[in-house]
Amino acid sequence: MADIKFSKEEKEIITQKIHTYFQKELNQEIGRFDAEFLLDFFAKEIGSYFYNRGLYDAQAMLSKRVEELTESILTLEKPTEF
Repeated sequence: MADIKFSKEEKEIITQKIHTYFQKELNQEIGRFDAEFLLDFFAKEIGSYFYNRGLYDAQAMLSKRVEELTESILTLEKPTEF
């Protein structure tokens, strides 16, 4: 898996969310640099867990859809002697 990278705009939005969280929930001021540092840390060290969970969820959804499609195809089957 490649490193998780965010666009400049995404990084600004996420960094602002980190800053707001620290301010509202922890009553601590955190600078932009520190918020970006935390984002980079989480992306590198924890991002794979979220990425993998997304893959597992996508795989489960795809498996369900394939099963539904298989059932739909079977309803089209014509009767035969064997």
